[in-house]
Amino acid sequence: MYYPDDLVEEVRTKNDIVDVISGYVRLQKKGANHFGLCPFHNEKSPSFSVSGPKQMYYCFGCGAGGNVFTFIMEYENYSFAEAVKLLAERAGVNLPEIEYSEEMKRKESRKSRLLEINKESARYFYYQLRSKRGEAGYRYLAGRGLGEETMKKFGLGFASVSSNDLVQYLRSKEYSDDLIQEAGVASFDERLGLHDKFWNRVMFPIQDTNHRVIGFGGRVMGDGKPKYLNSPETMIFDKSRNLYGLNFARTSRRNRMILCEGYMDVIAMHQAGFTEAVASLGTAFTIGQAGLIGRYVKEVLLAYDSDGAGTNAALRAIGILKEAGLGGKVINMEPYKDPDEFMKNLGPEEFAKRIETAENSFFFELRMLEREYDFKDPESKTKFHREIARKLCGFPEEVERENYLEAVAEKYHIGFENLRKLVASYAAQTGLAVPVKRPRTGIGEKKNVPEENRKNAQKLLITWLTDEPEIYPKIAKYIRAEDFTVELYRKVADKLLEGLSKGNFSPASLISLFSDEEEQREVASLFNTKLEALQTKQEREKALRDILYTVKRNSYEFYSERMGADVEALNQVIAGKKALEELSKTHISLDE
Repeated sequence: MYYPDDLVEEVRTKNDIVDVISGYVRLQKKGANHFGLCPFHNEKSPSFSVSGPKQMYYCFGCGAGGNVFTFIMEYENYSFAEAVKLLAERAGVNLPEIEYSEEMKRKESRKSRLLEINKESARYFYYQLRSKRGEAGYRYLAGRGLGEETMKKFGLGFASVSSNDLVQYLRSKEYSDDLIQEAGVASFDERLGLHDKFWNRVMFPIQDTNHRVIGFGGRVMGDGKPKYLNSPETMIFDKSRNLYGLNFARTSRRNRMILCEGYMDVIAMHQAGFTEAVASLGTAFTIGQAGLIGRYVKEVLLAYDSDGAGTNAALRAIGILKEAGLGGKVINMEPYKDPDEFMKNLGPEEFAKRIETAENSFFFELRMLEREYDFKDPESKTKFHREIARKLCGFPEEVERENYLEAVAEKYHIGFENLRKLVASYAAQTGLAVPVKRPRTGIGEKKNVPEENRKNAQKLLITWLTDEPEIYPKIAKYIRAEDFTVELYRKVADKLLEGLSKGNFSPASLISLFSDEEEQREVASLFNTKLEALQTKQEREKALRDILYTVKRNSYEFYSERMGADVEALNQVIAGKKALEELSKTHISLDE
């Protein structure tokens, strides 16, 4: 669904960002901005800034930033269209239904109906559990140590022994058979017709991050098969893109998440106070789920079963977490099988200790690998060392690889230099890692300094112009959008300079032009680069001239490198050289 730009801008301007975010975060005014604890990462000192004049937010700790739409999208896990709709309702702006295509109308309507059916089914299961027909289910859950408050929090329910009670209930609510089946709560066959998918099971509603029921997991209370039965994938339920318990865990304000294997593990953990626990949905952990976790935290603790299957699952999950750029540690569950059993027998305090001593995921991998080798046999031991070398080649950064080299050499009593040679040899043979180039002089080589200089100067200039638009007329003849050599920065500068020339630029409105959340974050950072505190007018004038000169010089060098037969680049070089010569002789005054 797409809304006209002018309507989107109307919705944005009628939702003051300070007022909106104050409904989620406690803010305190300091100078021109408001500050609070960032809702997107765990922190003790406020680094989350909300600017009324810019109508933007930015966290100097984790880099989260954007306008009021971005905040709702990130906090509520909404799409852009959903964020616009929520804020339009808040501001009393009527959104045109005619913007929907007929196909989109049908799709959205169907999605809404499926969510309604799941909600009604969850309500039905919930009351069944607390009725006479659900006594067996209630006894089972209570016997597993769950209190009424916990059952209520997770909306636990019961599917009765009868095979078509839910279908009859949903039909009485005037839902069609095809929608009931599509929602995944019913199945069809020639013998029984349309009948309940779940019966004689305790029920676990699966909710998305907005607490909407999108599917179910049902567990038998005895030894029946399958032990767990889950909803099929539907228009609203993608197992690889959701996690059980994430709707609660994402607001736990911890700097980590604990990844479990089962629903009962998650519930037992939350009941014990570990509200950051989540679990995959009856399938192996996926890269999509890792990406979902990565929106909220950067560290994951694995609380998988301590048996062989759990160990293998943990090893797979470690690889996926690495691929997603997340740190991982493994919690030792022994002598118990899973978090549920552990909590019943040793309790939360002991589990907290296990969290503190959680094992680094790399050393967990090595410890599991040890089981395959005989350390009394020199050949087998050598093979193990070669396998360590292979794994160490998986660290692309030299610093990280060196740190692990040192730690592994100490742990397994391998000579540090011997292990380093083994890693270098393995890397050279397989191409898994490029051997480190060491400068002969002993002085470290600077990496990519010109590019960093270009970026920093451009960011500083964009922030300064945004904070003090009145200086633009004084430098307008020296600066053009083409001087910003990073593509994203150039797009921003183009709109910034155009808006400044007309006297109507709004940083928050520009963010809405970017649909990708990472781009929105980076654009927000351009308007929130920290400028050095300068006391006197002379210091400010010198700093502004230096930043401007650096941007122009970098632009001149950038286009000079690309000149060749490119006429446009040639024109940029000629104009850039002329501007540099003029700037070198010019004093920029900040007087009114």
